[in-house]
Formats: sequence, structure tokens, C-alpha cells
Amino acid sequence: MSNRHSDQLFVLIKSLKQTEKRYFNLWVQKNGESNTKYFELFERIAKQDSFDDEAILRKSESIKASQLSNLKAHLYKRLLQALRQFEQEKTEEIQLREQIDYVQVLYNRGLYRQCENMITKAHKKIEKSGHLELKLELLKWEKLVLRRTLGQSYQQKVQRILKEVADTNEKINLINSVTNLAVELNAIYLKWGYIRNDKQLKSVVKLFNRQLPKYNEAELSLYEKLNLYRTLANYYSFLEEKRDANLYAGKWLKLYDKNPDLVLSQMDDYLQAINQLMIVQYKMYAYDAFMQNSRRLRDIGRQHRKHKNLNIRNRIEKYIYVHEFNRIFMLGDFDIGVRLLSKIGDDLEAFIERSDEHSRVILYYKIACLYVGNSQYSEALEWLNRVQDETQEDLREDVLSFARILSLIAHYELGNTEVMEYYIRSTYRFLLKKGDLNQYQKYILAFLRKLASGFKQEDLLPEFKLLLEKLKPLQEIRYEQRAFIYFDIISWLESKLENKQVGEVIREKALRKINK
Repeated sequence: MSNRHSDQLFVLIKSLKQTEKRYFNLWVQKNGESNTKYFELFERIAKQDSFDDEAILRKSESIKASQLSNLKAHLYKRLLQALRQFEQEKTEEIQLREQIDYVQVLYNRGLYRQCENMITKAHKKIEKSGHLELKLELLKWEKLVLRRTLGQSYQQKVQRILKEVADTNEKINLINSVTNLAVELNAIYLKWGYIRNDKQLKSVVKLFNRQLPKYNEAELSLYEKLNLYRTLANYYSFLEEKRDANLYAGKWLKLYDKNPDLVLSQMDDYLQAINQLMIVQYKMYAYDAFMQNSRRLRDIGRQHRKHKNLNIRNRIEKYIYVHEFNRIFMLGDFDIGVRLLSKIGDDLEAFIERSDEHSRVILYYKIACLYVGNSQYSEALEWLNRVQDETQEDLREDVLSFARILSLIAHYELGNTEVMEYYIRSTYRFLLKKGDLNQYQKYILAFLRKLASGFKQEDLLPEFKLLLEKLKPLQEIRYEQRAFIYFDIISWLESKLENKQVGEVIREKALRKINK
């Protein structure tokens, strides 16, 4: 087993919860394998803080260097087999696959009538679960069994099976087309962020119109609707068309409200529906509706704190963090946000370690904005540097661009004018390279360059006012208005003109929007 596979084995073992380790111990004993070398290897790796082959060989009298690679491969396989059984009670898809395996076992033994009974049971479960690919596989076995069990109603059974195969294939094709479109749109979003110009808009709309299959919404099955509404909600959110995004995210979530039995088996998708709706509600300042879903999310967090699926636990934790920050931004309660950060510091860092690159970038930027809102510019710079230190340059180019702009403002606030000229030139080069130098950014960079060159105090206010007058009209231009979401430069300028803290200005505006 190569070093890469050794690392995978170590990570797998370290991901096990205590209940899973106990289950593996019992599973090994049940199979009479508790004295085997692979189980000794498991126990030794479980005690290590970092993977160390040599330490295992030094401490074990029975494990030889020549055996280690094969033992690691065998242990990895046995762990997966045990975990599959452990997950079986909670994972409907694994149960269904097992029933189809039973059909194959019975078929291979020529027990066709028993096959029929097993197929009937599996069909009932599949109809409830909506696993169309498994239904298609089950229909394949039903066709094979039917050849061996001629009798009454043979012709009717053949026609029924053929119709079900055709209907299932049609549903699968629609869902595949919709999910393929969703994957393509997400890849573009992860690279660009939000739409920045006509060229990008046209390419995305063209892709959407070309890939979206024709459909009659009234005739769609539950699972077809789930996939369709998810894709439409994400598409309209990508285009910043909030009303349509709100409409389809709401439809997506209502499907779960109308079909509560679906929630446990589709928990990941259910959480994404809540998240997507909350993002739109945050942008629309729909505070009451946002808080209603926030309470729903926290209730799920309490109920599923010990969920067996690590992905589900991480997703719940991620959404709770992100939307608590969004709530703070919505209200302008930056001081409360900073106190919260101090309180959850260690937990937050542990969560960041478990997060993917995209989630980390978004979280770093939100935390930086939180500190800017509370006028703590040194702390903001620390988090902005973490945004810029992410190695994947084509990940959320929009956030990376605005992190640089916000860094310049933080340096200005800290009086670091001696480094600003260098950073301004660097930011210009970066934005030109990314094709992301819009009017908003040109105005701000020119303004900051002026500030860096030195101003008398009495000349500052007119400059702030001049920039404010230039920027305000941009709020009405489609591709410029998005910039004000990344950083509320208008409120920052108004705070300078009114001699207030930026957080105070943002808070006053937020309350007016919420109380409209």
C-alpha cells in the first residue's frame, strides 16, 4: 500500500466516532478475527497522532515489514465492509442495494418464485424512496425472472415492465439533464463568483437555455421537482434575480414541508434548500422570514448533533455559522459579532480545518467584514490575508478581488500609507489580469492613491464627498451594484462625513430596510 493509501487509511480510522470503533471491535470479534494481524494494526494506528510505519514495526512482534502493505490494504477493506453494515440501518439506499443483491443470489440459485417476492418488497420501498437508478436495476432483474416464470398474465406483466422502464428512463434523463446543468453552473460560479458583465451573462443564459430540458411542471414527479427547483433557485441566485431565486428556493423547501417523511433520507438536500432560501432572504432584508428559517436550522442542529453522517454534521455547522454572520450583517450588530468570534474561537478554527476551500474563502471574508464593521482593522487584515493566501487562484475571483480592495481600506485606516502605493499597483495588476476592473474599483483605487500621497485634514472631507457622489449612481447599474454587497463603501464614506463609526451607519440603514 503506497504512502497515499496509508494516509487514507489513517484518515479513515481517525474519522471514526467511538460508537463506530466499538462496532468495528464487535464486528471483528463476531467474525472470529480479533487475534488477527490486521486488527492489531487497527489498534496501533488508532493510538497514533500521526501515521508512523516504523513505530508500528518496532512495537509489534507479529507484524513484519514485508506484510505491512498487504495488511493495510486488507484493514482498509474490512473497515469499509464494517462501516457499510453499520450505516445500513440508517441509510435507505444501502438497504435497497442489499435487497437487489438478495434478488441476484436467489436468481443464481434458480429460486425464481422467491425472487419475485423479493422484487415485490423492493419495489414498494423504491417507490417511497425515489431511487430511480435502483428501480431501473430492479426492473432489469424482473425482466430476467419473468422469462423463467411464464404463466398467467404474462403479456400484461411484460407490457407493465416495458412501460415502467420507459417512464423511469424518461425521469432519469430529465433529472440527469437538470443536474448536469447544475454542475456546469456551479463550476462557473466557483470560478467567477457572480456575473460581472454582459459577456458573462450571455454565456450563462445561453448555457441555461441550451441545457434545460422541456418539461410540464404539473406532470413532474416529486424527485423531478426537487432537482428542477434546486437548479432554478441556484441559477436565479447566480444571476442576482432575487424574486425568482426566492420563488424557486421556496418551492424547493415546501416540497419537504409537504413530504416530511422525505427529510431524513434527503437531509443533505433539505439543508441546501433551507440555506438557499436564507441567502435570498438575507439579500432581500426579509428579516422575519430569515429568522423563522434560522430557528428551523438550529432545531435541526440540536436534533442531529450526533448524526452518523459527518457530511451532514459539517453542513449543519457551516450553515449555522454563515447565517449567524448574515444575521449580524443584516442588523449591523458588529460588536455582538466580534464578541461571538472571541467566544467560539477554537471551535471556529476546528470547523475551518474541516471545510473545503470555497467555504473557507467565504468565511474568511465574512469575518474580515465583521471586523471592518466594528472598526478593528488590524484583525480584519489578518483574515483578509488568509483569503489572499488561498492557493487556488481561480476560486471565487470576485471575493479575491474585493479582499484586496478591503485590505487597502484597512491599511489606510491603520495609517499604513507607506505601503499603500505598492499594494495599489499590485491590486491594479491583479484586477486587470482577472478582467475585473469595473468603474467601482477604478474610482476607489484612484481615491486611495490620492489618500496615500498625503492630504491635509481639511482637504479630506471634500474628497470623501466627491467619491460618494461618484459611487452613488453605480448602485443602480446591474454589474456595479453587486460590488456594494462585498463592502458597503457608501456607509464607510458617510461615516467619515458624519464623524460616526461605520458600524453605526450600517446599523441605522439596516433597521430602516427591515422596517420598510
